[in-house]
Amino acid sequence: MSPEPLTLLLQNRRRFLAFLTPRIGSVEGAEEVLQAALLTGFECGSPLRQEDSAVPWFYRLLRNALIDRYRRQERKERALREWGSARLLSTEEATELERTVCACISALTTTLKPEYAEALRRVDLEGQSLAALAEAAGITTTNAKVRLHRARQALGRRLVQSCGPSCCERGCVDCPCEPA
Repeated sequence: MSPEPLTLLLQNRRRFLAFLTPRIGSVEGAEEVLQAALLTGFECGSPLRQEDSAVPWFYRLLRNALIDRYRRQERKERALREWGSARLLSTEEATELERTVCACISALTTTLKPEYAEALRRVDLEGQSLAALAEAAGITTTNAKVRLHRARQALGRRLVQSCGPSCCERGCVDCPCEPA
């Protein structure tokens, strides 16, 4: 960005803050958006050559920065609402849920390749780390990660074959299916 438009933008700093503050609700938030827009302006301001167009161009940047801020804020609030509405299970409830989740899983695990069954047992059922699985199997941690991923995919396919897609979509909770 050439020095003339930059000087003009810095001279209009108060006007930009006056534009942003009521839309954001705080001077600190307005400063953050202004700083981010200035940074964006410095990064992409090279096509700007005429001093006359610097201020309207920067107002467009500010509007875009406001829209981005509103979108981020909405995503954050939505995630917090969803998290807040999710009920955390107590230890007793979690233990009971583990018992009721599809009894087919235990039976179907035995139909997998032995190394897949071992990976699922060690990591998912016993809570061991990938490093412990890798050490026990004599493979690298990366290979153990791939093996576990493939084991989960294979088990998922077997569950769909055995229990049906509708049961699996519900999470196999209180699964009435009998292993094939």
